[in-house]
Amino acid sequence: MKKLWAPWRIEYIRSPKEDGCIFCDKPNRNNDRDDLILYRGKTCCVLMNLYPYNNAHLLIAPYAHVDSTHDLDHNTHREIMVLADKSMEILKEAMDAQGFNFGANIGAAAGAGIEEHIHFHIVPRWAGDTNFMPVLGHTKVLVDGLLESYDFLKPYFDKIQIKE
Repeated sequence: MKKLWAPWRIEYIRSPKEDGCIFCDKPNRNNDRDDLILYRGKTCCVLMNLYPYNNAHLLIAPYAHVDSTHDLDHNTHREIMVLADKSMEILKEAMDAQGFNFGANIGAAAGAGIEEHIHFHIVPRWAGDTNFMPVLGHTKVLVDGLLESYDFLKPYFDKIQIKE
């Protein structure tokens, strides 16, 4: 069994949180690059994770401030899944991703760092992307910076077209 283990994330999970909600605040601002928003849909957006498990770790967040999938309407459910598929296609094409971890952490007990606003993770994976560094050194090696990854991926996301 392979494990996606990220002990460095516990610092973020345990740290005091700022007022407001990043998944509500970021889409209301007008600086997508600084906020790492790659795509704005009708009901949700795709953005990069500020504390990634792996390079190009993406998040899909609905604009609606809800903590459960039960509170999302049909159009939001659909757009989340379409954007998940398109994001994985982009990561395969642009970064040769070989696999993905895709899902949501619902509730603090499940590891949700922001449990009051549901969001979905897309973590690209490559054979051998977990090595001795996290295990022995409690250090994760990310080979590209967030803004560099953003600049590389943004043109791909600009081409997304969703059929109604």
